[in-house]
Amino acid sequence: MASLRVPVSLEPAVALISHHADLLGRIRAGVGRVIRGKPEAIDLLLLALLAGGHALVEDVPGVGKTTLAKALARVFDVTFSRVQFTPDLLPADILGSLVLDPTAGSFSFHRGPIFTNVLLADEINRASPRTQSALLEAMSEAQVTVDGTTYPLAAPFFVFATQNPHEFAGTYPLPEAQLDRFLVCVSIGYPSEDEELAMLYARQREEPLERLKPLATREDLAAIQAAVQNVEVKPPVGRYLLAVVAATRGHRDVVLGASPRAALALFRASQARAYLDGRVYVSPDDVQALAVPVLAHRIVLTPEARYGGRGAEGVLRDVVQSLRIPV
Repeated sequence: MASLRVPVSLEPAVALISHHADLLGRIRAGVGRVIRGKPEAIDLLLLALLAGGHALVEDVPGVGKTTLAKALARVFDVTFSRVQFTPDLLPADILGSLVLDPTAGSFSFHRGPIFTNVLLADEINRASPRTQSALLEAMSEAQVTVDGTTYPLAAPFFVFATQNPHEFAGTYPLPEAQLDRFLVCVSIGYPSEDEELAMLYARQREEPLERLKPLATREDLAAIQAAVQNVEVKPPVGRYLLAVVAATRGHRDVVLGASPRAALALFRASQARAYLDGRVYVSPDDVQALAVPVLAHRIVLTPEARYGGRGAEGVLRDVVQSLRIPV
């Protein structure tokens, strides 16, 4: 049987993805030894990073959200900062502020923890809306503006935000504009009994995170992010992706459908998923697999659907099942 020939136009991309495949495999395995039994959650957060987006992790305390953020920063050998969001947290506590130098008689800008590569915004919904909004410019444009002066952030810049969905006392729900900035919304969930038992013995004498060594450099991450942007999306797949987004806008159970930013997020996430899977093209399967984690937190349901147990996930699964899949 004749071997399958790769089009000449795709040969450089195939060679590059082969080069990165081993590196990405070792990264997934390394993080998987720290957070056991959650390969789907790891892949979603990793593809968000590779696509140049941000991730919101919504889950109960103690399932490894902070550890996962630290592991991602460590494997790529990038800087990491953690901010514990509380009701009294101010925007200046995140962005930085102007400080008077008495000897020089002038003000200088002291950078806040947002000037990092990976920012863990822990329990983001505990801070006031004013403080939450301090992240908007940074997440959209990779820069912050303080007292009329704009400061660029280091590349890459990745926000890993967490919130507890079951504790509402003293919290401020994220507005739609803020949610729309997150590429994916992920739930880690409890481990299986076997994985939890393995975790207990793995941490009997030491933390697996402490054994995790850098597996890639910042330059490697930048190269993979650039390669992800070149993953091919055929026009039929692009139209199918837009059909999924458009279907949320006219659905009977949806008050506020997915925005054009959501369509772009689904496009970029699909490219990253294909690259993680070792492909230089996006398939309809990528769009289907990412419809819920990319779009569910961006749509607003009618009160009947919300309180009737329907859920955004159920609406999106209906949307995906109702649309014709391109060949």
